[in-house]
Amino acid sequence: MSDDIELVPVDQGPEPKTIYGTALTVRDTERRPIVPAYLRNRDEARQLARWLARFGAHVTLYHLTRSPKYALRLVWWAPRGLMLLLFHAGQWVFDAEAAPLRANAVTRGEINEYMTLSKQRNRRVKQRAIITGAVVSALVTGMVLLWWAGSPATVEVPGAGGRPVQVLQPAPVWIGWAQTVLLVGIVAALGRYGRPRDRRVTDPATVTPSAPPRLTPDVVTRALQALGISAMSTGPKAQAPAFVAPITRDGPGWRADVDLPHGVTVADVMERRDRLASGLRRPLSSVWPEAAAEQHAGRLILWVGDQPLNKVKAAAWPLARAGGVQIVGGVFPFGTDQRQRTVKVSLEETNALIGALPGGGKTAAVRVLALAAALDVHCELRIGEHKGSGDLEALELVAYRYSSGVDDEALAETLASLRELLEEVGRRAKVVSKLPRNVVPDKKVTPELAAKKGSGLHPIVQVIDEAQELFTHPDMGKEAGELAERIIKRGRAFAVYLVIATQRPDAKSVPTGVSGNVGLRFCLRVTGQIENDLVLGTSAYKNGIRATTFTPSDRGIGYLVGAGDEPQVVRTFYLDSVAAQKVAERARAAREVAGTITGYAAGHREETLTPAAQLLDDLAVIFATITDRRVWSETVLAKLAEHAPSRYADWTPETLAAALKPLGISTGQVWGKTSGGAGANRRGVTRADVLAAIENTHRKITA
Repeated sequence: MSDDIELVPVDQGPEPKTIYGTALTVRDTERRPIVPAYLRNRDEARQLARWLARFGAHVTLYHLTRSPKYALRLVWWAPRGLMLLLFHAGQWVFDAEAAPLRANAVTRGEINEYMTLSKQRNRRVKQRAIITGAVVSALVTGMVLLWWAGSPATVEVPGAGGRPVQVLQPAPVWIGWAQTVLLVGIVAALGRYGRPRDRRVTDPATVTPSAPPRLTPDVVTRALQALGISAMSTGPKAQAPAFVAPITRDGPGWRADVDLPHGVTVADVMERRDRLASGLRRPLSSVWPEAAAEQHAGRLILWVGDQPLNKVKAAAWPLARAGGVQIVGGVFPFGTDQRQRTVKVSLEETNALIGALPGGGKTAAVRVLALAAALDVHCELRIGEHKGSGDLEALELVAYRYSSGVDDEALAETLASLRELLEEVGRRAKVVSKLPRNVVPDKKVTPELAAKKGSGLHPIVQVIDEAQELFTHPDMGKEAGELAERIIKRGRAFAVYLVIATQRPDAKSVPTGVSGNVGLRFCLRVTGQIENDLVLGTSAYKNGIRATTFTPSDRGIGYLVGAGDEPQVVRTFYLDSVAAQKVAERARAAREVAGTITGYAAGHREETLTPAAQLLDDLAVIFATITDRRVWSETVLAKLAEHAPSRYADWTPETLAAALKPLGISTGQVWGKTSGGAGANRRGVTRADVLAAIENTHRKITA
């Protein structure tokens, strides 16, 4: 190595501290909130105030009802308290506390020390005797005066003939009250003084058999190191997690902000949530690790509740009694998170997908979204409830379209609604494209346009509950999936939204083209990774967002994706059928005032004619002019499109075959001639089959 080469150390050492450098460092630090979180959040502060009021009322009433028992205890202990008071007072007056010192001086033969202590004792006894005598004299004098003042006085009043007569005049009422208060106070004080050490005057109003222990850094560190992650295990190269802030109370639980060791991510911890709960010795439903959205991937926010989330009483929906919703441009309450803070969602420019096992709380989540849409007086609500149990029947009061059941007629009704929506999306696209740029700067429906009566751009929400019944139907499923996918991709900019719910979240039940384009996702309890990722998105399971960890008792609790920057654990608000009916009645009253009740809710059932009946009516019209015994499907479609282009413009021969099958009309190869006169064998129908189906339907209607 040449001697001319100057070696520069890699580590330059610490730079000298400057005011500027210190300012830059401090500027980027996260500032802790001055006001606690439970006071900054209005809903949480209101809930805390209500809880304190209820708790205070309970404690007050509890002790008031037992006040006679408490009084008897104090009266029973008062004599003992008097004896103890006299005994302790005597010991104080005669300097009993210094007696061991004097005895010790006698034992050691220290005459001078004993004489000094004796003189000191005599001075103390003299002083304390004077003080005690003065206090006792004052108390006795005061009690005698108060008793004397409370005695009736003899006064002279003029009698008959002007002669004075002596009568007893009672004492003022306040003196009697003062005597009572003094007597009660003396007895209570003596009873309290005479209370045995192992006894209480009052009974406990609350019982906490197993209060959760305080969360400490040692407990959190031990639990994290037990997860089996090599970078922070107990090996020689292991790194300990660092706490960036003190562990504090956050709502009904504890919050710890932790920087994980280098190379360890929050997802690594989240996918081991069950192990973390075991390390903390807490129930699984109490432990919720999550990422800090604005920090690095190793910043862990660990929240540990005082009690499991599934044991916390569900909060009431804030809109259950009053309030409205604005679907375009607004948000509305959907549920609460682990800290009991309200979580709000929006359907603007998005669509919703809800998945869960049967009994997981899916219907309650759908009901909240549907009722929120109902509370927007401008929103056109379409309901396809394909469970058949009437879970959404309250919304009949406001729905433009409503169908319930798993039969082909109910499914065909929802399919027809999807066809209408796709056509409506196309119409709105044309309308928006022609509006001035200052009205639609982003070429999408604005809140002002959505709320403007007569604009034709009001929000439309189509709810499909138990969507697997429609998407897996052998004849209608394929078309329904294609329609839903096209609406989801295009409709959100034009205020047309879908809310799809299924209890069988798989690729068959929810087409990937539908699940892959939904923005708002809510997954309650599911059994496997495939179902989890289909609802929450690809890699959600790998990233620790696992709805598979929910148990049957976690009903209504799920992971919500799309409402914020990070996935959230949310417990939906619950409204039973009675509460839903009241909200729907309030929504209908508001719509009556606004004049926006249409379709099914207005009694216009002809507007919601089933697709099967509609198709037969249209076939009857076009076959009145068709005389051929056999007709190609493409010819039938051309006639239908000419008769009703809004319904049949996008139909294919396969679509027609699927729609005719439930009517008993089969399609097959039929002979015909092209426009040029050449013969050809193509798929088609026979005129006799069509007329027979129309006749059978007519008989059923007139029977």
